[in-house]
Amino acid sequence: MQKDPQYYIDLEYKYGAHNYKPLPVVLDRGEGIFVWDTEGVKYYDFLSAYSAVNQGHCHPSIVNALNQQARQLTLTSRAFYNSSLGNFEEYITNYFGYDKVLPMNTGAEAVETALKLCRKWGYEKKGIEENKAVIVFATENFHGRTLAIVSASTDQDSKGGFGPYMPGLEIIEYNDLNALEEALRDSNVAGFIVEPIQGEAGVVVPDEGYLSKAYELCKKNNVLFIADEVQTGIARTGRLLAVDHENVKADILILGKALSGGVLPVSAVLANDDIMLCIRPGEHGSTFGGNPLSCKVAEAALKVVKDEKLAENAEAMGQIFRERMANIDSPLVELVRGKGLLNAIVIKPFGENKTAYDVCLAMKEKGLLAKQTHTHIIRFAPPLVINKEEIMQACDIIEQTILELTPELV
Repeated sequence: MQKDPQYYIDLEYKYGAHNYKPLPVVLDRGEGIFVWDTEGVKYYDFLSAYSAVNQGHCHPSIVNALNQQARQLTLTSRAFYNSSLGNFEEYITNYFGYDKVLPMNTGAEAVETALKLCRKWGYEKKGIEENKAVIVFATENFHGRTLAIVSASTDQDSKGGFGPYMPGLEIIEYNDLNALEEALRDSNVAGFIVEPIQGEAGVVVPDEGYLSKAYELCKKNNVLFIADEVQTGIARTGRLLAVDHENVKADILILGKALSGGVLPVSAVLANDDIMLCIRPGEHGSTFGGNPLSCKVAEAALKVVKDEKLAENAEAMGQIFRERMANIDSPLVELVRGKGLLNAIVIKPFGENKTAYDVCLAMKEKGLLAKQTHTHIIRFAPPLVINKEEIMQACDIIEQTILELTPELV
């Protein structure tokens, strides 16, 4: 028997760490682009678990793969071979066009793996003096919340109070090629890690040509171009990878989230042999990384993306979404931006100390769930299986909400 929603909220507050501030809705079930709360209220999901559920909630092909493998074998560790990992490794490397993959679990783990791999390559292949390697990051980045990663953050909420910070990291302005060119003059730079579109920063899309020119600068200076596609990858932006918009092939590719369709944690780092084989037995690993369950689920999830043409659908539906948002007749909407089905609107301050969070609360009451990032930006990222009728209905909800709040604009 389901209890009152507040019961579940109070339970989390009492026994869980207070490191999140969720919208006050308790979800109980999901299917496709929809979720239902404990009282049976149906919502459009326009967050997709931060783009982890690109294939839609509980996609039957992915769930079937999970169930079938769960009855057979779930975990062996990497102390032994298993009958699923090699097949998955062959599938994903062919899928994305790399020689090798190093499977992990979470996005943050994959980023850490990429950073270690980059440093190792810097010492072994570029000839950087031991303990002198530098990795360049961009301002407003979000690559996770481990100590190493927050050391390169410019967000004080993520970074403040967790020092001392890791050395060997340099931060330059995002979308600034001159700053990158200057940073790469240092011969100790081993890599440049970048989000093709900055998700947590508010779906910040760089200038056209930024990624391709950044890649060229890296090649010119013998520096690895590392693409963090944990959130932007797996068809989210209207291409299989966001770097595909500029025909860039990253030296190291980082994937996560939708790699499993949101069914369980799966992440991966892909690179060619000259980079990946710098790491040898005993130098990196994970008990759960590459487990049979994850391998079968991830392979099924990637097949859904290709079979259902989710990149193409994201491109088409994203154009409809941005056009609808841009045509909302309200000064509350300051800016609309994004690619594919990774989009955001920038909200002007309104009412008495009201923010984008208040807009999200109002949309929830009308049956659509989205989440603010920072105080004035709302990110919209529905599952990529959404169709035209559904996205038009969702846009109606967003538009109606904004128009009703517009009189409160100050």
